[in-house]
Amino acid sequence: MSKNIKIPKIAGWLIPGLEVKRWFGLVFIGLFLVVLGFMMASDMRPLSVAIEWIRHMAMIVPTGAIGAMIMIIGFGLFFLGWQKSNISVLKVSNPQSNDDILETLYRKRKLNRGPKIVAIGGGTGLSMLLKGIKKITNNVTAVVTVGDDGGSSGRLREEIGVLPPGDIRNCIAALADDEDLITKLFQYRFKKGEGLEGHSFGNLFLTALCAITGNMYKAVQASSNVLSIRGRVLPSTLDDMKLVAEMEDGRIIKGESNIPESGGKIKRLFSDPVDCKALDDVLKAIKDADLIILGPGSLYTSVIPNLLIKEISQAISDSNAKKIYVCNVMTQPGETDGYSVFNHINAILSHAGHQNIIDAVLVNDKMPENLAEKYELAGSYPVLLDEEPSRKKGIQVVSKKLIEESKDGLVRHSSNRVARAIYYWYRKSNKKED
Repeated sequence: MSKNIKIPKIAGWLIPGLEVKRWFGLVFIGLFLVVLGFMMASDMRPLSVAIEWIRHMAMIVPTGAIGAMIMIIGFGLFFLGWQKSNISVLKVSNPQSNDDILETLYRKRKLNRGPKIVAIGGGTGLSMLLKGIKKITNNVTAVVTVGDDGGSSGRLREEIGVLPPGDIRNCIAALADDEDLITKLFQYRFKKGEGLEGHSFGNLFLTALCAITGNMYKAVQASSNVLSIRGRVLPSTLDDMKLVAEMEDGRIIKGESNIPESGGKIKRLFSDPVDCKALDDVLKAIKDADLIILGPGSLYTSVIPNLLIKEISQAISDSNAKKIYVCNVMTQPGETDGYSVFNHINAILSHAGHQNIIDAVLVNDKMPENLAEKYELAGSYPVLLDEEPSRKKGIQVVSKKLIEESKDGLVRHSSNRVARAIYYWYRKSNKKED
């Protein structure tokens, strides 16, 4: 239900899917039996009196009209009273308008029946995707990489020894309602203050919860409850995972933040320790998923790190879910210089060690006519679409306009367009199999 939809206040409660109307009848029948039983126990002979009254009225007005009128009046009064009393109760915990309560109830019921989706990645790409996916289903699990070692997350990781909270924080905020004050607080970044400058409140909050609860998994659960997010966010591992890249010139670069800055081309990526263990909840979510989404995000520092965990790659390979990779729109200097769509796919498949973890690749097919000059200055170019190699691998190429409108020639994924394109492909793929 869109926020702009207009429906009569009474009629709104008759919308299919609320799972409320069925209880109207039960309440009505129970109330009727209580009143009828009381009158009979009090020897008020309700049936005899009612029949006599109806017989008298039938001499003046047709019986059918009387019965219909009584039912309409009775049901209307009962329905109105029930509705108002329930709205009063709901507003105690959710002080919104009547229409907002209706929408919240409808959305919750509908989205609870949505497909089970697992989105795997990190960085801004995953949080962007989640903002769109949460409008399709409440059954979404975000699996987030923990290889970050830069910025606020890197400082907390080095000084306190906590798993990097930044990407996890962004995903929690993305799955919450953006209008909520608590979400804005979660994303607030301190601009000054010794020791505080550069840190976000959410990172500090997760770090504190981690110390209280014992690990990042429990901290994420607690913070997710505070923000009442749709779905859940899981770190891919609780191990102290660090990224290491072997460059084509033989250099070994350690640290996620150092890899894009090192210059040169990445030959392969691996983790330290090599045998990081996946969370059991992550593996179960993948096993139960209807749809698995990889990306978008930095190829070597957001998407592939999750697949370096062998249990996760194996679980995706074993899963019967539909699997789609959302390719980046632009190349990323220091990571994917000169990469085509198939280069992205090939890097994922080779690092995962499985060839069946991608059924389709979603690519953007529309660029701004006035592409901002800053991309070329930074060495970033549109990712070339080479369909033939992908199709030879048995991977379907799905091309759609995925970016937001921009007068300045900036390239940004539209969360709604990406989510709609994925969901459309998913439903179309299921229909073909039926």
